[in-house]
Amino acid sequence: MPAMIRRLSIAGLLALAVSAGHATAASAADLQEDLPPQVVLSGRIEVPAGQAVGEAVIFHGSVRVAGEVRGDVVALDGPVTVSGLVNGDVVSLNGRVDITGTARVTGDVLARDEIKIESGAAVDGETRQIAGYLSLVRLVGRLAWWIPVSFSTLLFGLILLLVAPRAANAIATAASGSPWASIGWGVAAFVGLPFLSLLSSVTLVGIPFGIGLLLALGLLYAAGYTWSAWILGRTILKPPWGRIPAFLLGWFILRAVALIPYAGGWTWVLATVFGLGATTVAIYRGRREPAAHEATAV
Repeated sequence: MPAMIRRLSIAGLLALAVSAGHATAASAADLQEDLPPQVVLSGRIEVPAGQAVGEAVIFHGSVRVAGEVRGDVVALDGPVTVSGLVNGDVVSLNGRVDITGTARVTGDVLARDEIKIESGAAVDGETRQIAGYLSLVRLVGRLAWWIPVSFSTLLFGLILLLVAPRAANAIATAASGSPWASIGWGVAAFVGLPFLSLLSSVTLVGIPFGIGLLLALGLLYAAGYTWSAWILGRTILKPPWGRIPAFLLGWFILRAVALIPYAGGWTWVLATVFGLGATTVAIYRGRREPAAHEATAV
C-alpha cells in the first residue's frame, strides 16, 4: 500500500505540473541519466526502441514501451504493453498489462484487469491484480478528459451564439421543424465526411483536400455537438428566455450525461450527429429561401 500511495503521489504532482502548464527539464547539475517525464492527459504514450524517457504517466489512454523508461509507468485509465525495459513499477489502475517475452521490469507489475507475462520476460518485483477500491482514481482519469472537453465546448458555444445569433435561430428552427431530416443528414455527414477524406487521399490531386477535410473533422464534430447543446436548451427554455441561458442549460445536461460510463460516449455520437444534421438542413433552407425570393421578384 505505501508503494501505491507513492505512485499516486507521483501522478498527482505531475498532474499539477501539467495543469499549471510548466514543464521542467533536467538541469546541467542533475545526473546525466535523469530524463524529463512524459505526461499525457488523454491519448497515447509510445516509447520506441532505442529511446529512453523518465516517468511515463497517462490519465486516459494506452502506453507502449519498446525502449526504456527510467522510472515508473502509470496508466490511470488504459492498458500498458511493455516489450522493453522499465526501471520501476508498471501500474494500470483501470486496464490490463501485457509484458512480452523481451521485456524487463525491475519493480512490481500491478493492474486492475488481466496481467499477461510471456515466457522469457523478467519481472523482479511482485505481480498482482489491484482490488476494485480504486474507483476514485478511475474518476480522476475520466475527469482529466471531461474537464477540458467541457470547457472547450462551453467557450465554443458562447462564441458561436455571440458571432452568429441568426444562424443559431435557424439551426434551432430546422431541428424542431425537420427532426428526421436532421437525423438523416447528420448520419450522412458523420459517416460520409471521414470516408470522403480517405477516398480523396487515394489520388495525388485529392491528397491536400483529403488531409484538410480530415483535420477539419474535429472542429466540425465539435460544432455539431455544441449546436445540439443549444438545440436542447432552446427546446426546454423557449423565448423570452435568452440564447445564453438556453445554451447553458443544454450544455449542462449533455456534460452531466458525459460523466456516465458508456452513456456519455453514445450521447456524444447522437448529439454530434443531430447537430451536424440540423446545421445542414439550416444551410440548405438558407440557400433555398433567397433563391425562391428572387424567382418571385422576377
